[in-house]
Amino acid sequence: MIERIEWKALPRTVGKKSEVKEYRKKGYIPVEIYGKGHENAHAYIYWKDLADRPSGMFLIDLKIEGEEEPRVCILKDIQYNYLGDTPIHVDLYEVTFGVELDVEVPVELVGKPKGLEVGGILEKPIHTILIRTVPRKIPEKITVDVSNLDVGDVLHVSDIEPPEGVKILTPGDEVVAVVLEPEVEEVAEEEAAEETAEA
Repeated sequence: MIERIEWKALPRTVGKKSEVKEYRKKGYIPVEIYGKGHENAHAYIYWKDLADRPSGMFLIDLKIEGEEEPRVCILKDIQYNYLGDTPIHVDLYEVTFGVELDVEVPVELVGKPKGLEVGGILEKPIHTILIRTVPRKIPEKITVDVSNLDVGDVLHVSDIEPPEGVKILTPGDEVVAVVLEPEVEEVAEEEAAEETAEA
């Protein structure tokens, strides 16, 4: 079951740069809330709530001051300053229970590939995959066991067995994990090829 947390938010006036500046000084971050079938909203959340968020996917009960009911959202995007260390804007997507949505979820590799024991190198080309499901069935992450991967073995998106009620939209030929040949062997092969060419 996907984790569900609560964030309290303050309403935000659109177009008031002075207001945004003032709230930022107090530790608040501007937020845009949007979603199919929902009226867009503008708010502020406290920076610590964002910093303390769970890893992986989660649902947010966003309680905006002055609104009777919380908005159930997912974290869609975080924009950072030019140094990349301070969040300056957040996008939340408001969901509707029972209605499917497309969302990116993290991929976690578990297990130690047997190819690593002979010097192989594990690479993870992608870190998320796109899925389609209803909000309550969104997984926190997709876990993939790579312990059987030997040197030269490749695991594709098509090899992943999705949870019940979840459809994977990322193309099946995309590589999730691969165990590469040991670097030492590659260097030796390159040197041998160079010696042959010189001869």
